[in-house]
Amino acid sequence: MASSDRNKRLRPGPWPPGPESSAMPPSSWAKKTGFRPKFSGETNASDSGQIGITTQQNPTRRKESDPKLDLEVGRVKPSRQEKVNGEPVDKPVRKRSDGGGGVVKSTNGQAVGTTETTMGTTTTTAAAAAGGRRGSRSEEANVDVLPQTVDDDGFMSRHSHMKYELRDTPGLVPIGLYGFQHYLSMLGSLILIPLVIVPAMGGDYEDTSNVVSTVLFVSGVTTLLHTSFGSRLPLIQGPSFVYLAPALAIIHSPEFLGLNGNNFKHIMKELQGAIIISSAFQAILGYSGLMSVLVRLINPVVVAPTVAAVGLSFYSYGFPQIGTCLEIGAVQILLVIIFSLYLRKISVLGHRVFLIYAVPLGLAITWAVAFLLTAVGVYNYKGCDVNVPVSNIISDHCRKSISRMKHCRVDASHALRSAPWFRFPYPLQWGTPVFTWKMALVMCVVSIISSVDSVGSYHASSLLVASRPPTPGVLSRGIGLEGLCSLLAGLWGTGTGSATLTENVHTIAVTKMGSRRAIELGAGVLIVLSLIGKVGGFIASIPDVIVAGLLCFMWTMLTALGLSNLRYSEAGSSRNIIIVGLSLFLSLSVPAYFQQYGISPNSNLPVPSFFQPYVVASHGPIHTNFGGLNYVLNTLLSLHMVIAFLVAVILDNTVPGSQQERGVYVWSDPETAKREPAVAKDYGLPFRVGKLFRWVKWVGL
Repeated sequence: MASSDRNKRLRPGPWPPGPESSAMPPSSWAKKTGFRPKFSGETNASDSGQIGITTQQNPTRRKESDPKLDLEVGRVKPSRQEKVNGEPVDKPVRKRSDGGGGVVKSTNGQAVGTTETTMGTTTTTAAAAAGGRRGSRSEEANVDVLPQTVDDDGFMSRHSHMKYELRDTPGLVPIGLYGFQHYLSMLGSLILIPLVIVPAMGGDYEDTSNVVSTVLFVSGVTTLLHTSFGSRLPLIQGPSFVYLAPALAIIHSPEFLGLNGNNFKHIMKELQGAIIISSAFQAILGYSGLMSVLVRLINPVVVAPTVAAVGLSFYSYGFPQIGTCLEIGAVQILLVIIFSLYLRKISVLGHRVFLIYAVPLGLAITWAVAFLLTAVGVYNYKGCDVNVPVSNIISDHCRKSISRMKHCRVDASHALRSAPWFRFPYPLQWGTPVFTWKMALVMCVVSIISSVDSVGSYHASSLLVASRPPTPGVLSRGIGLEGLCSLLAGLWGTGTGSATLTENVHTIAVTKMGSRRAIELGAGVLIVLSLIGKVGGFIASIPDVIVAGLLCFMWTMLTALGLSNLRYSEAGSSRNIIIVGLSLFLSLSVPAYFQQYGISPNSNLPVPSFFQPYVVASHGPIHTNFGGLNYVLNTLLSLHMVIAFLVAVILDNTVPGSQQERGVYVWSDPETAKREPAVAKDYGLPFRVGKLFRWVKWVGL
């Protein structure tokens, strides 16, 4: 075929003609710049990088032998046929009907084609390219799709990879099974933070059990709120690791170091006050529409190092804790690595059990091994009792062994035995919150980092499960509701704010389950489990060394998921390499300067070595006449994620670079989204609640 004819076919134009052509989204920056998927996998393109739209001018004359391209693997796929007026017509396999024609998207949410069904005849327009793939051209369609070699991360294509998409409701049994599977794979993200911060506050095993139950309850309630009135994406809300470092910095503030006895409730009330103020700030940020402005500064090059720095910042806690009982902690890490990497492609009854349940399987096996070692007396030392305080131990032999006994024995905690069968978490259960402006200001800055994290999660999850990415209004609405969810977390006293769990995106991609109903059913089960006190006691009885082993893997995943945002940009660009490299290095180096400043080698701080980086407020390099200002600046500049965010957002928005190179997140156009039934069903608020937002354009569709 002549090249001139091909160029005519590739020229974008409205389809179908007539009034409905207004629903066609405008050309994206990816099409205008010739975005190359070899950099990020965002858009299907040919080797020449030119993007075009192919339309079938007369779909009724389609040859019966024409192949249908499988967008999942880039090869020919047979289609089902049905007869209309005696003529065989291709029938696409779809799980749901949106009533008005869908949009065939690239992986960055850009429309590269549309599907219209009229009188039983399907007309498809798809992204096409002039590249030379053998056998991919015909007179009616010219589609070139890059083969997808990564089959277990699910990011490259949504339509064929997902078993259940956003609005699918396959039935109670499948929803229950997939919902349980989803939450079980997220177990580490939900329970590990209370196991770290409660002992740091001086709480005992009973306090830990109560906080764990509270976290499960608040997570279930906030997840239901978010899937119903927030972004409406299948994202679990819970205690985010973003809040862990500032919480530890507040816990180890100078005014708390001199407290005697059980100061758990005193510190918890201070944390609650800081979280409540920061959550109100985040809610205002979202519902006022300021997030729609701020999101223009947030791109993959900013999100990637910021989220990665959250995981990297806890390196001083992980393995030092594992070293207290190496034979259990090392086994824990090795098992999770073997399950998640070496056995990840082994399927049992159609499910990749080892990949999906790597964390709970590793936890169960390691816990069983520790139980057997404890039962046979490996950690019994003659004349030593793990329940005797260290200050009362006289024998040097017992003093050396007591640490090993506490970290290795599974019966060192009495949480399960003493936990009640029923306990209802209630607001203000620790007392009236205490509001301190300097701690609240630290948490307010961290809430911005949490919002940045959520922006990346919204975008990535929408490419997997939704018809199109959310609009800026939906994004603002989601951030605003996350602020209200954090407000509930502050009132109930979870110790941290509530946010979208970044690991959720990876779980959706692995489990292939994106149904909103499954997440909601799992949230309901989570609320029921939170009322059973023995569940919280059981989780609180996990040995410290196993907790550290799980955290090492979870923080590794968080780092990798943060860096995976670079797939939306040109990762090989020297501009992006320098920005990301500087952000990550300075996020480790600058806080190290603040954390080590003023500490002599022989100083004896009254905190464990792995918590010493969080006492910086008492010895940081910033000294002014305002003690509160010293506290805020020393604390914020010692947080790795804050430095990473500041460096990345300044450089990415001041260093010249094209949209393609920067990988600017693409959000759906509000006016176009309102005219598309699929988008309205994906993100529209239920129970006619959307009418309340009609006068607030910046938080609607």
